[in-house]
Amino acid sequence: MKRLINTVRAACAAFTVVSLSHSAVVAQGGLNNLWMGGYVYAGIDTILGGIDLNYITGNRVISTVNRDIDFFRTSANITNASGELLFSTNGVHVANATGDTMLNGAGLNPSWYTSELSGPPGGLLLTQSDLILPKPEAPNMYYLFHGTYDDPPWVLARYLYLTTIDMSLEGGMGAVVSKNQVLLEDSLQLGKITAVRHANGRDWWVFCHKANSNLFYRFLVTPSGVALDGTQAIGTVRVPDVGQVCFSPDGTRFAYYSAVEGDLDLYAFDRCTGLLSDHRHAQEIGVCSSAGVAFSPNSQLLYVSSCLNLYQFDTEAEDLAASMVTIAHWDSTYSPSPPFAALFDLAQLAPDGKVYISTGNGTMVLHVVNDPDSAGMACNFEQHGVALPRVFSNSLPNHPNYHLGPVDGSVCDSLGLNAGLPPLLGRGEGGEGKGLRASPNPTHGQFMLSYPANPGVGWLEVRNLVGQLVLRERIPQWSTVHAVELQGQPAGMYQCNLRWGLAGLSTRVILAER
Repeated sequence: MKRLINTVRAACAAFTVVSLSHSAVVAQGGLNNLWMGGYVYAGIDTILGGIDLNYITGNRVISTVNRDIDFFRTSANITNASGELLFSTNGVHVANATGDTMLNGAGLNPSWYTSELSGPPGGLLLTQSDLILPKPEAPNMYYLFHGTYDDPPWVLARYLYLTTIDMSLEGGMGAVVSKNQVLLEDSLQLGKITAVRHANGRDWWVFCHKANSNLFYRFLVTPSGVALDGTQAIGTVRVPDVGQVCFSPDGTRFAYYSAVEGDLDLYAFDRCTGLLSDHRHAQEIGVCSSAGVAFSPNSQLLYVSSCLNLYQFDTEAEDLAASMVTIAHWDSTYSPSPPFAALFDLAQLAPDGKVYISTGNGTMVLHVVNDPDSAGMACNFEQHGVALPRVFSNSLPNHPNYHLGPVDGSVCDSLGLNAGLPPLLGRGEGGEGKGLRASPNPTHGQFMLSYPANPGVGWLEVRNLVGQLVLRERIPQWSTVHAVELQGQPAGMYQCNLRWGLAGLSTRVILAER
């Protein structure tokens, strides 16, 4: 499969932040810029085939690709620090960057259910049943946490598995070095595997939920490996259900929405201890066969999709249930035709700061919340607002926030990952030597900016020598690289200004003649 963007590999090598330890964590961590979906390519002029949504520039770019892999509800991938695909999985096998099965990548999730779907191109229909994390302090090593449907007629998973990928093997195409290692055996909810960065900025917390209970399993991922850190009984007792879970972008909140019960659990989360607290509950939201939940970029507003309706909650309201606002009701749209209804299903916050919602069917549209930080109808929700060139089947990726940094000053901020970085406020202008780099420079129009992670949304402005604005793009929260294209501009010197509120960094780029 062709790489989706023509970035320059040298950007990785040029990515130098003042703190070397911080640079190592960010550069290997990968990005959540690539969303992969669609089906196996079926020929010319058809509505079947692969679809990619790429956010490496901060904006959504949709392209079609031809690959021998289906993506249904189960979809996970990871890219390198330049936003280039490393590998992906649909729950049945691991595929390398070309779309071929990675060495030893077949045979994930052994069960009767997986076997029914295991013939090429395969693809599981489970929500959040695969999750990819970089192994801390181990460049090229990645962990895949996964599970499947194990126990008919009960809707349960019996195992949480761990598979390890080494990207240094097979000429950089990667290989699976261990597969289907059992981390946990119990009666588990299907999918709902999620993760958030530890307060030290290096390690990870990984969670799954025990069915017919209110028990969460908590794993800690460190340079030493993966270990069960403990369990916590809190919140609502959950029967086997469908739905979605997620952490807020800043890692301080956790949401669990059940489509079976039609209710929502919201918790505060301590990234240092890995413990949930302050349980709040909202019920009678809506019972349906599928659903989703996603936070706004500022972590305050929560969007719950429930088949026929989309709701918004204010997580800072004294009464969570009373804060519920109905944002939209299904407008009876089908895509491309009946019976494929464009309902409200899985939800995911994208790097462009918008919340996207799948449709619950294989359709050629997505819904989008354009201004998710705004309360009520000001959030600017568009039903079927994103037209797709091919059929897409609910394969919103299960991406954690790979760029969430340490909780500065907390008792767990013990690794010094932000030591030596310029402070957010008061650092003024200037860029070179303060964490902002452009590479390659000079450039023929395409280059990569790299910079320290920032918890707020930023903006990039590029101006020519007479001060005219030639480009303005959004910089996502916690991002550390941004691909820039100055195609069509005359050769010369350009000023790149990055700004987060009152703080700013700048550097100059030379656009050379072709």
